[in-house]
Amino acid sequence: MPDPAASHRHVDLRGLRLHLAEAGPADGPPTILLHGFPESSYGWRHQIGPLAESGLRVLVPDQRGYGLSDRPKGIAAYHLDRLAGDVIALADACGATRFNLVGHDWGGLVAFWVASFHPERVERLAVLNACHPGVFGPYLRRHPGQALRSAYAGFFQIPGLPERLLTARRAHLLRELMRRSSRPDTFSAADLDTYARDWLRPGAVTAMLNWYRALAQLPRARHPPRITAPTLILWGERDQALQSGLAEASLDLCERGRLQRFPQATHWVQHDAPEAVNAALIGFLKQP
Repeated sequence: MPDPAASHRHVDLRGLRLHLAEAGPADGPPTILLHGFPESSYGWRHQIGPLAESGLRVLVPDQRGYGLSDRPKGIAAYHLDRLAGDVIALADACGATRFNLVGHDWGGLVAFWVASFHPERVERLAVLNACHPGVFGPYLRRHPGQALRSAYAGFFQIPGLPERLLTARRAHLLRELMRRSSRPDTFSAADLDTYARDWLRPGAVTAMLNWYRALAQLPRARHPPRITAPTLILWGERDQALQSGLAEASLDLCERGRLQRFPQATHWVQHDAPEAVNAALIGFLKQP
């Protein structure tokens, strides 16, 4: 269900319509929250109210391909440069010359990319359990254990088959992936039903998987610029998909970065420890 603190609308960005949840004072510091796979703006339900109450102007899109936003066809539509461009276009549409940027999972990859290539726009950067795209390939080659953890991304490259398996039985496999990678009771049956309504929309899972396909199949900048914005990486150490070394490698690309670990949290750190995550984000984002 939508966060009761938020209002909802669609924003037209160069012909791409994104669904946007908004909360907080109109004159507060603009703060964009980017969700990951396989969530949507609903993935920030524990953060929207507290961040807005702290005085931040919170902008939470369903990123392209997800939720109630448009789903362009083709892998090229999901290149990292396009995903980053959506963030800049959204900020422009909302009148935000500079903004805070927060991303989890895939949203974290996009947030890192925006901060690398649009440093003049990003005030502060916070990333939850995600790595900078510039470090993932080199790290994978040095750490075979991470390659094993990332094997599912190779499966996602197969045309058609992953879509059929992930949507079968009302998206049973996607539900199980979220249940098994999280702490007990992190996601309620109602939460998973809310996600599943989006997963089962026509073309939704193909669009979501095209993020992975574009990352693997399309060329991108091999040496992204270092990040100059103050950066906070929040890391749930019981992440089954990502080794914590990726956080440290990403930190090496940040000129003013800090890592905060959550030893008992999983990949879904903002759900596992919402109060601690909210306190960390508010404390960081509201620094002068």
